[in-house]
Amino acid sequence: MAKRMRRFLLAIPALCLSAFATVAATLDTIAERGTVRIGYIADQAPFSSGKPGAEPAGYAIDLCRKIADEIEHQLPQLRREYVETTLADGFDAVKNAEIDLLCGSITVNLERREIVDFSQPIFLTGASALLRKDSPSYLQTLFLDGPAVQAVSERVATNIIGMRANTTTAATLREALAIQESETKLTDFSTHEDGLKALEDRKIDAYIADQALLISLAKRARDPSSLTVGDRMFTHEPYAIALRRNDADFRLLADRALTDFYMSDDLLPLLESYFGAEAPTLHTQIIMQHVP
Repeated sequence: MAKRMRRFLLAIPALCLSAFATVAATLDTIAERGTVRIGYIADQAPFSSGKPGAEPAGYAIDLCRKIADEIEHQLPQLRREYVETTLADGFDAVKNAEIDLLCGSITVNLERREIVDFSQPIFLTGASALLRKDSPSYLQTLFLDGPAVQAVSERVATNIIGMRANTTTAATLREALAIQESETKLTDFSTHEDGLKALEDRKIDAYIADQALLISLAKRARDPSSLTVGDRMFTHEPYAIALRRNDADFRLLADRALTDFYMSDDLLPLLESYFGAEAPTLHTQIIMQHVP
């Protein structure tokens, strides 16, 4: 018994040192390489998007740059490296220190918090549907507050709803259909662009994603006037920037950078540049959610 107690007491300092090292890990890693690695998902406009040979762009990318500016105050020679990743791989990339920030339309939930931590919220939206104006009436009734956009056949041609794989929306829909009898089929797409093409080609009746993404996606359609975005949302999707777990100091740095920007005069113009007329409402939501 006495021997086991001695081992336990000797282990305490080692555990404390290990915990301290974990807390300091992110900034130490960035300092050692002289580079902050900003991960992004390329098909999540207007939050993150990328083109070959150019730096990524988007609302979340701009906020990640604000965090990088804050890091640069401590590390003046800081370089920035942008690393394209996927929604399926991005959280493990953060966990394994392959990237320091994951930027995009990243929903916070408890399952993801088992892998990564998150900054304070950067946006709030919810899942809805992108429909053709001749999509079946039952879908228009489900997702639109008003009457059907135009008279359509009541017959459901394909009864297929598309969504992007590995999203919180996809998980919610699958759970909902699992507990009720439904002939509706779900099909996964690797990118939002693939889902849009399937909708336009009549291979699916609706494409489900976060409303803010759908608004941007509809503008990139072959014929935007043939589509409509649902105004009813059936999930709650708070977005944040993913960080490594167990690093309170780095999370504080990120939250401080975001709060300073939120309280500046620059937030509203940035929102207007990405979200147009919705900017004042979004500005109010963000200010109400921010960490003072």
